[in-house]
Formats: sequence, structure tokens, C-alpha cells
Amino acid sequence: MTPERFAKLRRTLLRRQPDLTVLADSVNKSHNVSAILRSADAVGIHVIHALTTSGAMRRHHMIAGGATRWVDVVLHPSTEVAIARLRADGWRLVAAHGGPQARDFRDVDYTERVAIVVGAELVGLSTAAIEQADVHVAIPMHGLGQSLNVSVAGAVILFEAERQRAAAGLYDQSRLSPDEFERTLFEWCYPDIAERCRALRRPYPALTADGTMTENPLVAITR
Repeated sequence: MTPERFAKLRRTLLRRQPDLTVLADSVNKSHNVSAILRSADAVGIHVIHALTTSGAMRRHHMIAGGATRWVDVVLHPSTEVAIARLRADGWRLVAAHGGPQARDFRDVDYTERVAIVVGAELVGLSTAAIEQADVHVAIPMHGLGQSLNVSVAGAVILFEAERQRAAAGLYDQSRLSPDEFERTLFEWCYPDIAERCRALRRPYPALTADGTMTENPLVAITR
């Protein structure tokens, strides 16, 4: 871990947005899963939610590298379970769903605790997601097509959220708790050692200002 790499990881983590997330409602195609994760990482999302019913998210989340290392994925067995979890944690659900009740996606406040819900490629959102959303949003279309690819639509909405949050100063300082910040920073910097520590129920060592571990926890383990 070089000091430059450590500084970059730390700067990125300082901008993470714990009150912005995505719920991927049965997104089935792996390349769309990848694109959603990349967009989530780009706007500073810390955790996204998805369903396991199609298997696409579980398969993708097990692929090493890429945005999966920087954005956690919480998997749920159904839309109903996912929404119940989000509701219990105080999330407002903004569903990407065109229709007579849909508002322009730019007319919604994304500086709140917001979960953006996007649906499967062919059939869109599930009935449960449509019925339980707090607001429906749509992206204006001026061509012959009626909709965008799910990952593209998700990115458009996410970057509107980023614009609003940047204007509100929400990227200016860390918004994670100190404990979560330090834990995540260590896991980003030393993923293999973090995995060993978790398996052996050992705390992570502290990091110095340049990212060096104050002690090697694996040395203590092997004694």
C-alpha cells in the first residue's frame, strides 16, 4: 500500500453517501448489473440492494475486481423483503416508472434518505415496487423510443442525485460514522488481511497517516 494509493482511497471514502442507494428489482443481465454498480460507485454510493431471484446479482457479486470491491451489495430473496428492510431503515422509495403519476426525475429531492428503484430490462418494476414507491419518476423522451436501458436510466437519475448533493455540500466531509469509516478504509486497503482477521475474530489494526498498519495482525495469529 503506497501513501499515494492510501490517500486516493481515503479521499474516495470521505465522499461516500450512506443515505443514497439503489434497489435493483430483478435486474437480470450481468452487464447491466456491472453498469449499475459502476454508476453507484461514481456518485459515491456505499451500499446497493438487489434481489437474488434471477441469480444475476449473486453471480456478479462473486466476480472479483471492479466496482464490486468498492460498493457493497445487500441481497434479498424478494421485492417485498427488500422494501420492508428499506422501510424499516427509513428510506424513501423513488421508482423509475413512467405513467400518469410520474414526475420529471429532476423534480425530486435526492438530498433526503433516498433509494432509487430500477426494474428488470423487459418487464420493468414489479407490482410490489410500483405500488409501494413514494414517488414515480420518468426521464423525458423526445425520440421514437419509449424507454432507456435500465442501467442508463439508473445512471441518469443517479447523476441528478449527485448534482443536487454536490450543490448541498454533501460531498464536502465524511458522512460515515467514524467506526464504519475506519473499518471500510482498512478493508479497502488490505482486503486479504481483513478477511483473515474476520475469519479469526481479530480486530483490525490501526493505520498510520500514510496507510501503514501499526502492527501486523497475522504475525500475532501465527505465534
